[in-house]
Amino acid sequence: MIKNDTNMNLVKKEEDSTQALQLFEELVLKSIESYGLPVRNVLVATEERAVIFKNMLPVLQKVEPSKIKDSVYISKFLAASAVGLFDAALNYLWDETISEIRKRAVIYDIQYFYDNATNSERKRKKLKKEEDIIKLDDHELIQGARKIGLISEIGYKHLDFIRFNRNWASAAHPNQNKLTGLKLISWLETCVEEVISLPLSNVAIEIQKLLINIKSNEITEEDSKKIISFFDELPQKQANNLALGFLGIYTDEDISPTTRQNIKYLAPSLWEMIEEETKVNIGIRYGKFMANNDESGASLIRGFLDMVEGSSYIPENIKIVEIEDAMENLLDIHHAINNFHNEPIFAKELYNIIGKDNKIPSSIMKKTVFGIIEVFLTNGYGVAFCAEKYYIELIKQFSQKEAFFALISFTEEGIASTLQFSLCENKYRELLNLIKDKLTSSVILELFEKVRKFQGDISLIGKDTDIKQKIANAKVILKK
Repeated sequence: MIKNDTNMNLVKKEEDSTQALQLFEELVLKSIESYGLPVRNVLVATEERAVIFKNMLPVLQKVEPSKIKDSVYISKFLAASAVGLFDAALNYLWDETISEIRKRAVIYDIQYFYDNATNSERKRKKLKKEEDIIKLDDHELIQGARKIGLISEIGYKHLDFIRFNRNWASAAHPNQNKLTGLKLISWLETCVEEVISLPLSNVAIEIQKLLINIKSNEITEEDSKKIISFFDELPQKQANNLALGFLGIYTDEDISPTTRQNIKYLAPSLWEMIEEETKVNIGIRYGKFMANNDESGASLIRGFLDMVEGSSYIPENIKIVEIEDAMENLLDIHHAINNFHNEPIFAKELYNIIGKDNKIPSSIMKKTVFGIIEVFLTNGYGVAFCAEKYYIELIKQFSQKEAFFALISFTEEGIASTLQFSLCENKYRELLNLIKDKLTSSVILELFEKVRKFQGDISLIGKDTDIKQKIANAKVILKK
C-alpha cells in the first residue's frame, strides 16, 4: 500500500506537470499570436493533456524494454500530446502500430502474409520483397494480420475502430475537439496490448515453423504424415489460409523443386479439410489467369489443382471471373482514399455484369452478396450517393437465398467490425427493410425478427448463441 507521504509526492508531481504544460502552452500561443495568427481552439486543454501523462507509465510498462528504445512514434505521440495537438498524436500512435505490424509480417513469413493480405491478383504480383509491404494500405495490412494470426479477432475490431478515427478525426480534419486524453491513452493501451506487446498464438507459431521447414528442408513421405496430423488441430479459418499459402508457394516461379515437392506431399490432405468457398476461390484464380492470357501463372495453378484433385473447381462460366474481378476492383476503391468520387464507376460496372436478371452463380453467391453489403454499409463516414443506387438495385433483385446471406453478413469479420460505427449500423437497419419481402421461409423469418429486435451491440450479434442456432436452422432449410 502507498504511504501518505508518497501519495502527497505523486499529487505534487502531477500538479507540477500540469503547471509546466500550462506555462509551455502560454509560451507557444504567445509566439503564434505574435505573427497575427489565430490561437483559439488550436491546442487541447492542459487538463486533457495531463490525463495522458498521468496514465502513461502503466501502459508503457507493458512494452518490452528492447522495443521501447526503438518506439520513435510513441515519443512523437507524447510530444504532440504535450503540445496539445491530439489529432497529430493520433497519427503518430497509428504510425507506431502500422510499423509494428509490418515488422511482424516480415519476420513471420512475408510471402504467406501477402497471400492472405490481398485478393487482388494484380496487386499480389507486385508484392515480392519485404520492402513491398508499404504497397498495402492500412485496411489490407490489418486484415492480413488478422487472417494469419498476428492479431486477434477482438484486436482487429479495436484496431479498425482506431483506424476509422485516425482517418476521420486526425490531423487531416479539424476534429481535435472530439479527441480526449482518456480516448488517446485508451487507444494507446489497445495498440500496445493487441499489437506491440502481443505474443504470437501457438497456432501462428506452428504455422511459421511449418513454412520455414517447407522452404528450407526436404520433407520425406514419412515426415509428411507427422505434419498432416497437425492439420487436424487447425481452426477452420487457419486451414483455409494455410491452403492459400501453399498455393502461393507452389505457384512461385522462383521456388525450388524440393519445396514444390514438399507441397505435393502436404497439400492433398489439407485440401480435404478446407471449406468449399476457399476451393472455389482457388479455381477462380485459375480462371482469372486464363482470362488475362497469363499462361505461365495458369499452368502453375492448374498443376496445383490437378495435384489436389480439384480441377472440378475450375469455373466453366466466364461470368464468374468477370463478377469476381468487378467485385475485387470495387472493394479496393471502397477502402481507398477518395472512394466517394471513384466508387460509382466501379459500382456501375458490377451492376452491369450481374445484369438486371441478377443471376449470380451459386459458387460465388455468398462472397458476392457479402461484397455488395460491405459497400452498401459504407465506410462509416459517409455515403457514396452516386454508387448507392446501384447497390440498392442489386439488393432489390436478391433471391431468398441471397437475401439470407445479406441478413447474416454480420458473420463476416470485416462487416461485423464496420457495424460498430453508427452510420454502418443504420445502413444495416435499412438493409433489413430492403430484404424483408424476399424472405418467405418461416424459419428464416424467425431469424430475421430476432436480428431486427436485437438490442445489444450489433457488431457482436454474430456471437449471440440463439442467433447462431437460428442461422444453422435456416441453412438446413435452404439446402432442401
